[in-house]
Amino acid sequence: MAIGYVALVLHAHLPFVRHPESDYVLEEEWLFEAITETYIPLLHVFEGLKRDGIDFKITMSMTPTLVSMLRDPLLQERYERHLSLLEELAKKEVEHNQHNGHIRYLAQHYVQEFSTIRQTWIHYERDLVKGFKKFLDSNNLEIITCGATHGYFPLMKMYPQAVWAQIRVACEHYEQNFGCPPKGIWLPECAYYEGMEEMLADAGLRYFMMDSHGILYARPRPRFGTYAPIYTETGVAAFGRDHESSQQVWSSEVGYPGDPVYREFYKDLGWEADYNYIKPYIMPHGKRKNTGIKYHKITDRGTGLGEKQLYDPYWAKDKAAEHAGNFMFNRQQQVKHLAAIIERSPIVVSPYDAELFGHWWYEGPWFLDVLLRKSWYDQNTYEMTHLADYLRNHPIQQVCKPSQSSWGYQGFHEYWLNETNTWIYPHLHKATERMIELSKLEATDELEWKALNQAARELLLAQSSDWAFIMRTETMVPYAVRRTRSHLMRFNKLYDDIKLGKIDAGWLEKVEEIDNIFPKINYRVYRRV
Repeated sequence: MAIGYVALVLHAHLPFVRHPESDYVLEEEWLFEAITETYIPLLHVFEGLKRDGIDFKITMSMTPTLVSMLRDPLLQERYERHLSLLEELAKKEVEHNQHNGHIRYLAQHYVQEFSTIRQTWIHYERDLVKGFKKFLDSNNLEIITCGATHGYFPLMKMYPQAVWAQIRVACEHYEQNFGCPPKGIWLPECAYYEGMEEMLADAGLRYFMMDSHGILYARPRPRFGTYAPIYTETGVAAFGRDHESSQQVWSSEVGYPGDPVYREFYKDLGWEADYNYIKPYIMPHGKRKNTGIKYHKITDRGTGLGEKQLYDPYWAKDKAAEHAGNFMFNRQQQVKHLAAIIERSPIVVSPYDAELFGHWWYEGPWFLDVLLRKSWYDQNTYEMTHLADYLRNHPIQQVCKPSQSSWGYQGFHEYWLNETNTWIYPHLHKATERMIELSKLEATDELEWKALNQAARELLLAQSSDWAFIMRTETMVPYAVRRTRSHLMRFNKLYDDIKLGKIDAGWLEKVEEIDNIFPKINYRVYRRV
């Protein structure tokens, strides 16, 4: 008889990157890499568990931007080309390394892997959302939503209409794609401010994710800390992140992904092969980049990239199984300890970015597979659950007021508001004021209706927290700056054209094709007071 619960929560998100106006944009490969290395491998794990009669439970957010890209025909076609190049390169590597036994063995591993990816891609007719929905329908996977474009809510709170638009548009988009309303929401960056729960309740959401200090500093202090959800005064529940289980996976010092036998992320064939040899696979821009084919293991934290030893997936898979067993053992001990202290069944909520499993930590999907199997067969201390099932079975919880928080640096808002990105907010605020103004208009014809809706799309896209995050991390900064500016410029042109009554129909049609997210959006969503 289980005396507690463990809930894995995966946050699957990528910013909306789609450029039909260009034949090739490097940033579109963020999606392609995630499909190959995370989303399809996760589907493989789920399919295998279901095939073997394991009634697994996982909560997973799928953000509206990610869902939109996964279902976009243009991006599906471009991924098809991306995968074909990977398959061709892996086969070429097998031939190229006939006299290098271990490299040839690894190349054959990638040939098989990409072949399996191809089979799944074909099986779901290029629509991976259909694959995830299958497990939502079987109640193994609880899919939750997020902000429409991952806007950072606490830095928008002076305009409740903007926060409401992020929430409402996300919920409508979820229902259009999954055939039912979402029960829960992953707040973008787990960023919460007091009072937000009223809008969550009005949108029909039942629960949301927070970082641990948002729960621990709630008023009154929760009796059970983060090991039980709390209800806000609106009836919407908040779940808090467990620090101990998170650290075992996330930490760069003690986390599993840093083990020496695991694959080294930063040593890739695209940077190491002879340029003329690799050039056909890094075109059309011709600059070196990651291909996803990596032959070396971490080896040692202090070892330079040039001294890394060759990787072996056999031993890495064995190590992933060992780590899964260790994670299970630690959760057993944790649950036993907590149950004795709080005298009730604790829930340990372990949230992670989904892209950690497979993309950043190549062996992550193997780890999840073994963990879910061992939790099913090898222990009875805890029950794996997803958050909706837990609330359904445990409807009575303490009522508290959560504390403002995020899961970013220092736990609040500094990562998204600092010297690298502060310049964007006066422009975003002005655009928000203008959008609220536009929302009060009644469209006089179809052209004005389209322009008003496109203005709403452009503002939502400009608000993505990803752009401020990238500016702070100082990676791909020119792209983040360009995206912020382009959406704001398009919004301001639409505003001026609508106010002047001179909408450029040809230009609008081109912008609608480029930024085609949320085809059923209604600009009046900004009317909320």
